[in-house]
This record gives sequence, structure tokens and C-alpha cells, in this order.
Amino acid sequence: MKAVVQTGPSSLRVDTLERPQIDADQVLIRVGSTGVCGSDVHAYLYEGGYEWVELPRIMGHEYAGEIVETGSAVTDFAEGDRVVENPTRTCGTCFQCLNEQSNVCQNFSVKGMHRDGSYAEYTVANPDKLHTIPESVPMEHAAITEPLSVAARAVLSRSTVTPGDTVLVEGPGPIGALVAAIADSIGGRVLVSGLSQDEQYRLPLLEDLGIETAVSGETLDSKTQEITDGIGFDVVFDTTGHHSGVELAVEIVRKGGQIVVVGLPGSASEIPMSTIVRGEVDIKTSYGSKWANFEQALSLMSENTIRPDGIIDDRYSLSDPAAAFTAFLDSKTCKPVFTFDE
Repeated sequence: MKAVVQTGPSSLRVDTLERPQIDADQVLIRVGSTGVCGSDVHAYLYEGGYEWVELPRIMGHEYAGEIVETGSAVTDFAEGDRVVENPTRTCGTCFQCLNEQSNVCQNFSVKGMHRDGSYAEYTVANPDKLHTIPESVPMEHAAITEPLSVAARAVLSRSTVTPGDTVLVEGPGPIGALVAAIADSIGGRVLVSGLSQDEQYRLPLLEDLGIETAVSGETLDSKTQEITDGIGFDVVFDTTGHHSGVELAVEIVRKGGQIVVVGLPGSASEIPMSTIVRGEVDIKTSYGSKWANFEQALSLMSENTIRPDGIIDDRYSLSDPAAAFTAFLDSKTCKPVFTFDE
């Protein structure tokens, strides 16, 4: 089978490998479409916090595919089923798992990092991590179920957003775009902020979806005044993955408002705690997703509440995967989705 293997920092190769074998309690999936995630990009760069990924490794964890083989002990799925996988395996026995907090399991492992991933024609999965794709959802769209589930958790499980709330989403990357789309779908007045480099591709993409945008600085200040009458946003989502995002969120959220941190800052933030306490600002974090969030994501697509075709970018090929990573780093794409060449 064809597979994309990371061999070192910013180094990929396309290999021909043996098709993987499955155990009795596993299934083999032919990958239809697979996406590039922000964490894939961090791992690709092999930057701080990702040095533990053992190389070489088949990358990828966001995908949709069709089951082509089932182990003898598998009863819940059959050949021909279209599925997506929750790529995070949990132990089921640590305190967090037993306390219904499996998304922060102490002993988790992630596909494409701890074990080989979905940038391959075939991949192995455990049935308890699979979700059936509704008939109305195309394979290419279903490939973004995992990031959409992360966004669904941030908005629907962790935030207080209700219809009519003013919402700022910092960062127009893939998670930011999906968070904005969900918040907009439930009636929030949503603004997405980005940097100057986002004006070429990412901010226009969101405007095409009917979501307001602003560039950080004077434009964001004027939009904040216009949208919130100067009191600040009800809810701010930080999806930037940079410490400055949290710092700005503290400045721009209203007193009594909420900040939800979704991105993973690479360094410590200097947060004025006195401002947070005096304003009684609620700060929450949101990490990963759970089974119910995957079902929410699939339902959002099935009901056309979220239309992935406005977000995904299928211009890139797994025959030249580095091009997608370079474009992502240059903010020239938002959510690349690969399919294998015929």
C-alpha cells in the first residue's frame, strides 16, 4: 500500500508498504479521505512538545473510510460500512476514564503519533472507536469529523454560548473556522480575528460562509466597539495556539463573560489575574472530544447545519504531501483534505 511516512523534522516520503494485518478484535479500513490537522503540522515540524513521536511514523489521524476486513470477534461492524474513527485510545482504568473524563485520560495514545496513522491506503482500528457515517455525508466531508467534534465540544459542551451572544473566535485556522461555524449556527453574533497573513485565504473563506472577520489591531478594536457597544464579548474562544491569544482574550471579553481556550500555547502566558478576578471572568479549557461530540459532528453535517465543502481544501495530493504542510504554515489553506491518487 502507499503511505506517507515522516522520517524527520519537516521530512516526508511516500513509501510502498505491506498492508497491515488485523487482530481478531480489530477492523481494516480502506482510507477514502484524510485531513491535515494543526497538531499534524506541529508534529511535522517536530517542534517542542512533539519530540516524543517516534520516527519513522505514518502520519495522520483525521479520516473517513470503508471497512474491508473484520476480525473474527467483531460483531458491531461489517465489510462495506463507512466509518470515521476517534483516533485517541484511552485506557479505561485511570481516574479520569472512570470519572467520565476520558478525553484527558492519563494513558492516552493518538493515531499517527503513538502508532501509525491514516496517511495510508489502509489503516487498522478498534471497533469501539468507530462511528458510522450517515448516508447523506460524503466521504470527503466525513474526513473532518474529528476536528468538527473538537469544535463541537468547545462550543456545545464547554461554552455558555446562547442565541444572541456576541462571540469572538481568535484564529481562523481549521478549529477556529469550525468553532465559528457552530457558534454561528446556534445564533451567536460571531466575529473571527486573524493576522495580516490570514487576509489572503482564511478570512475571506469565513466571509464566504457569512461570518464577520477582522484583523487584530485597529480593525478588531473598531469591530469590537460596533458589535459589543464597547463592553466586550460575551464569549471569546482562543484557538490560536499562541500565548498572545489568551492575553488578548482577557482584554476583549466583557466583565462576567467567558474565555474558552482551545489552542495549545507553545509558551507561558502573562495573564493579569487581577483583571480576571475583578471582572469575574470564567476561564475554561477544552481538549479533544468524546463519543457524543463525534455523533454531534456527524449530525451537524448530515443535517447541513455545517457545510464542510466551504471549509475543506482538496487541491493537494498525497503524492506531494509537503505542499499542503507548506501552504498551511503560510496561511494559504485552512483544512487540506487528501485523497489517494488512482
